[in-house]
Amino acid sequence: MTDGTPASGAPARGVGARLTRFEDDRYLRGRGRFVGDIKLPGMLEMAFVRAPVAHARVVAARKPAGLAFLGGDLTGCSGIRADSGLKGFRSSIQPILATDKVRHVGELVAACLAPTRAEAEDLAELVEVDYEELPAVVDMRRAADPDMPLLHDGWEENTFLETSVDIGFDDAVKGAAAVVTRTYSTARQCMSPMEGRGCIAHYDEMSGQIVLTTSTQMPHIVRTGIAECLGIDQARVRVIPPDVGGGFGYKGVLLAEEVCAAWLAMTLRRPVRWLEDRREQFSVGANCREHHYEITGYAAADGTLLGVDCDAIVDSGAYSIYPFSACLEAAQVASILPGPYRMKGYRCHTKSAATNKPPILPFRGVARTGVCYAMELIIDALAEELGMEPSAVRAKNLVPPEEMPFTNITNKYFDSGDYPEALRRAVAAIDLPAIRETQAAERAAGAPTRTGVGVSIFCEQGAHGTSVYHGWGIPMVPGYEQAMVRLTPDGGLEVRVGVQSHGQSLETTLAQIVFEEIGIDPALVKVVHGDTALTPYSTGTWGSRCAVMAGGAVGAACEKLGERIRAIAGHLLQAEPDTVTLADGYARGPSGEVSLAEVARTWYLAPQNLPADVDRGGLELTEGYRPAPDTGTFSYACHAVRLTVDLDTGAIALGDYVIVEDAGRMINPMVVDGQVLGGAAQGIGTALYEEMPFDADGQPMAATFADYHLPGAVEVPAIRIDHMETLSPLSRFGQKGIGESGAIGPPAAIANAVNDALRPFGARTASLPITPDKVLDALGHAAARKDVAA
Repeated sequence: MTDGTPASGAPARGVGARLTRFEDDRYLRGRGRFVGDIKLPGMLEMAFVRAPVAHARVVAARKPAGLAFLGGDLTGCSGIRADSGLKGFRSSIQPILATDKVRHVGELVAACLAPTRAEAEDLAELVEVDYEELPAVVDMRRAADPDMPLLHDGWEENTFLETSVDIGFDDAVKGAAAVVTRTYSTARQCMSPMEGRGCIAHYDEMSGQIVLTTSTQMPHIVRTGIAECLGIDQARVRVIPPDVGGGFGYKGVLLAEEVCAAWLAMTLRRPVRWLEDRREQFSVGANCREHHYEITGYAAADGTLLGVDCDAIVDSGAYSIYPFSACLEAAQVASILPGPYRMKGYRCHTKSAATNKPPILPFRGVARTGVCYAMELIIDALAEELGMEPSAVRAKNLVPPEEMPFTNITNKYFDSGDYPEALRRAVAAIDLPAIRETQAAERAAGAPTRTGVGVSIFCEQGAHGTSVYHGWGIPMVPGYEQAMVRLTPDGGLEVRVGVQSHGQSLETTLAQIVFEEIGIDPALVKVVHGDTALTPYSTGTWGSRCAVMAGGAVGAACEKLGERIRAIAGHLLQAEPDTVTLADGYARGPSGEVSLAEVARTWYLAPQNLPADVDRGGLELTEGYRPAPDTGTFSYACHAVRLTVDLDTGAIALGDYVIVEDAGRMINPMVVDGQVLGGAAQGIGTALYEEMPFDADGQPMAATFADYHLPGAVEVPAIRIDHMETLSPLSRFGQKGIGESGAIGPPAAIANAVNDALRPFGARTASLPITPDKVLDALGHAAARKDVAA
């Protein structure tokens, strides 16, 4: 490893440098290559007939002349199954095209092909399907009731899985001075990356492979799933992700549309493309973050947190999705609810409810956003009950730095950090004393707008691996992440990794790691990612794992490659290899230097000059990496927000917003800023704007962006970020996963701030998003309670 120091006068290029992203040039010039940009000779466009009802039996279906296909036509093609090994899990099979029953609006019923999308849609309108409509299960809280119709035959109730944990709860909470029970809920959201989902499948006669070009975060996992559904060897499937225009988890699963396109291309021997339009995305993509919590907090008189008791339900939709299953979110609630707090007792019961809605997917922050919301609001509620400042209650119960590494009550291994310091910095930056003075003045003046301040603090477990996931029994367990590196004949470097970028700047940050390890200019590094024919197997991009896992693998591979380079360079320089250093494209010995291009030329074109004991593996190799233990790195952040609430309209205006975050060693601080800011914008959407409602019949009530509000530049304030760098002892450079952190904290901080503003009126909100109507309802209910009391 080099020390990362560039040559005199050269800009910083290694780990820690704010290097401009290489990806941006082609994107900003409109030269990106997305699924929608690709056209193949003879390509057919695909449109689907989708179920117009949420729950119904398919009585009969009639297709017109032309390339129209029903479920019965897909011979040899099986549905998607994603089971969990957790005890009591109920299995479901998602059909590629429904034949006997539909279980949510938008479920695939028929596929139609034509030279253009318009013609394919015209053909789809000629497909006739007779439905026998059934009552829809819409309310996750009632899904398991005995009088509810069952979604899946053979089930006893509409529940994928229940989990329970009880850790010394009853004894811990005896004698609590404060006991507060609250009910909180989060809305179902619709993920909205700039590029929708899409794929092109074609059959390559030369290789005998189905080639699927698809906008995905997990190409190798999709390959495995496609092969299983088609009943063919994985060697006969190649998955190629082009540029991917955002994912956030939305593109982290196997799609029935992908399986259908692959089967049709293999059968017809013609390329088939499907591009998702926004109406499809809204009707079938409303699929994340619908939680319900009944939570009770117990504290001593001095604010010490004694225990938490929680009953949580997650709406998992109609099917278990591949590969994460239907229970990932709910079961995670039980393990991550305590967060960074110490407590003596803990009890949690969770349920993954099956409803007639689209399957839930792992959205950025997976479970943590809802968990942070519930936990941080109950901390504020306890503080109010005790008459304490909420930040003081947090400070009393956060894990202190001197106890790191720390294993919490649910056996989460916190690798490093200083949570109290993050809290102190955030509270100081938001200027809490000044806000309290402003509030006192507003109360005295009877002001029509009221200021509120809210804080949330949380941890983000990222890059967790085998030791965490093998217990889930799902079809995917991450192991050693691998990277292949090859020194090119002219002294550049090719890097091949199985993870797939959809906005994480992997082409830049992985090149910086190369420079850090062996001194090759990042501009001379070519990063190839995703393509299953060219890259090592990987479970993909999810769970804030790329910087730690892929970055670690690239670093480990470059270290090994560096040993081989030094051996050849030492021979050329007549020096011992361990006296040779690598920097700025050169191998330098005690009395001279040789360029890496010359080292490469010696291996490839002048082997007569190689040492007799040269490593016969040459100047390319594959190396694996996994932290030990691989329980994950724990990044964390504290969000603090000042806002105002208009008492007449219920409107909420965000003012100052501060984020104090700790990503360990930042490979590229500019990329970290982008991840945090982008995530915070999504978290603000969760807090104030985004909701995909369903009516009593299971019909989605938002079909366009006129119905579904995403925050834009006007709604997102100027966010201030304060970076802490507590290095992780588990990762190669001390880095931690940071991809989800920004999205986790905003709902809790904003909700606490709104409730802080409403507290003088005895009002509070308890559901997301916090709309003006909900604020006015809270004020109205509080006034009604006062009238009754009077």
